[in-house]
Amino acid sequence: MLTLFAFLFALALLIAVHEAGHYLAARSCGIRVLKFSIGFGRPLLRRRIGPDGTEFVLAAVPLGGFVRMLDEREAPVEPAQLHRAFNRQNPWKRAWVVAAGPAANLVLAVLLFAGVSMMGVREPVALLAAPAPGTPAAAAGVQGGQQVLATTIAGDTRAVRSWPQLALRLQEAALDGRNVDLRVRDARGEHDLRLDLRAEAARAGQADLLRSVGLRLQPAPVLVQQALPGQAAEQAGLQAGDVIVGVTGPGGALGSAANPGGRLDARQLLQAISASDGQPLRLSVRRGSRTLLLSVRPRREAGAGGQVHWRIGALLDDRLPSTVVRLGPVQALREGGHRTWQLSVLSLRTLGRMVVGQASLDQLSGPVTIADYAGRSAALGLAPYLNFLAVVSLSLGVLNLLPIPVLDGGHLLYYAFEILSRRKVPQRVQERLQQGGLALIALMIAVALYNDIARVFGPFH
Repeated sequence: MLTLFAFLFALALLIAVHEAGHYLAARSCGIRVLKFSIGFGRPLLRRRIGPDGTEFVLAAVPLGGFVRMLDEREAPVEPAQLHRAFNRQNPWKRAWVVAAGPAANLVLAVLLFAGVSMMGVREPVALLAAPAPGTPAAAAGVQGGQQVLATTIAGDTRAVRSWPQLALRLQEAALDGRNVDLRVRDARGEHDLRLDLRAEAARAGQADLLRSVGLRLQPAPVLVQQALPGQAAEQAGLQAGDVIVGVTGPGGALGSAANPGGRLDARQLLQAISASDGQPLRLSVRRGSRTLLLSVRPRREAGAGGQVHWRIGALLDDRLPSTVVRLGPVQALREGGHRTWQLSVLSLRTLGRMVVGQASLDQLSGPVTIADYAGRSAALGLAPYLNFLAVVSLSLGVLNLLPIPVLDGGHLLYYAFEILSRRKVPQRVQERLQQGGLALIALMIAVALYNDIARVFGPFH
């Protein structure tokens, strides 16, 4: 239910803002607006407002919207109203009205990003795990436990406060095929490492870019919050505040038990307990400055449906080291504008690479994926949901500015031709281009829907 509500609210808000941009721009040019609709199909709510009697409608299918203006191409216009018809305006005014919709979405993205920055967001610190051999990160000398403090790309140095900021910067560098200088801090102090991303341009924009480069977050330490009374963990000698750094069992050794510099995460420990089949596990435990070896025998518990679970009876805390990123109003607006610009450029470059076959079409997402992200972000809290809204609003603005007939960007292309050549694009040519644009949009929707289905049910072969 939360997913459905979050998705419908996002659609309604972003469509309303987009159409409000068109509406306000038309009013500013003296153009008469006949209808403002959120959604298509049967009207659910309808009301006439204002001196022009503009009809405001909330319709049954919330997958778009439109603003209908007075226009001789759609219906006869009274002579006294001709000066208020859209088609009678000069191309500069028409371009302003068309561009105002996507611009409104981009402005909303800036404000939402700024709002999130002012609220403060807890994000994981950019603390790196040891990279896999043969990756660019390993070649650069990255070691587990290093914290990234700043990045430099082509002379542009920016502080890194969190893992998401580092990820965005590396996406930028990969798109341009540039090297990145990482300022890191470890036991030796602060020093620079050069990360070569010139061969990673094809992965730019993809979620697995950082993993392919060899960068990943260092797993959180497995901290014992409580050894439950009478359970195996207490009987083995585990205490609150202990950090489990290694485990050896029937499945082998993990963490520091496998190698002195290795790290254990909670997932690995739970897998070792589940695979023990009741056999004793040897835990490497850090208690203050000492390292202890403790033997614990998991106990069998019957779960729902007759399933067998093995437990040691300890409450564990594996939260990643994090920081709250919070900015003042002016800094937040600047950050919102900068992030909107960064992600807009990243989106356009990624789309361009898709067109020439240098990036995968798997990155196109449809309504199912968007609804899933809406529900997940809303479940995490207000700040993550506002961040989701900002990203989708930005994507809607960028998509509508693409120079594809039927989109706002296609109409802007017509007006640019008219301004430069001092003549309009012939109606017959516009109709042909509209047909091509519709076919292209239909193809994009089909690919996005296929990707949605493949993410749910797996790819088709």
